[in-house]
Amino acid sequence: TIHFTTFVCIYKHIKMNIPAELKYTKDHEWIRIDGDIATVGITDFAQGELGDIVYVEVETVDETLAQEEVFGTVEAVKTVSDLFLPLTGEIVEFNEALEDEPEKVNTDPYGEGWMIKIKFNDASEVDGLLSADDYKELIGA
Repeated sequence: TIHFTTFVCIYKHIKMNIPAELKYTKDHEWIRIDGDIATVGITDFAQGELGDIVYVEVETVDETLAQEEVFGTVEAVKTVSDLFLPLTGEIVEFNEALEDEPEKVNTDPYGEGWMIKIKFNDASEVDGLLSADDYKELIGA
């Protein structure tokens, strides 16, 4: 038998928005590559699992961090989660609109809800990121 919660999870996954042109991480971040700049946010799946986002903290602007290092945190009503850098590079911009409107992460995760921009220097790391199909497989969508 299928339990109701299982059905809800399956139903939520079917409705997930996973744009094909983006790259993804196992930590549920999305990456849009434009030259040597990568825009990063959390996926629709991640924001759905976290619930209502109440605060996004990024204190690493102008710092150079390695791939997989924590670059900030996202706080929802009942939890705080670390944000992991998908590519080695310098964090050149934080989406300051999120200071006053963190809910943009929920309402428009791939648009106005972006979090940071990175100037990355190792293009080979991009090849190690997940495609949309790989990410769908990861979350069971």
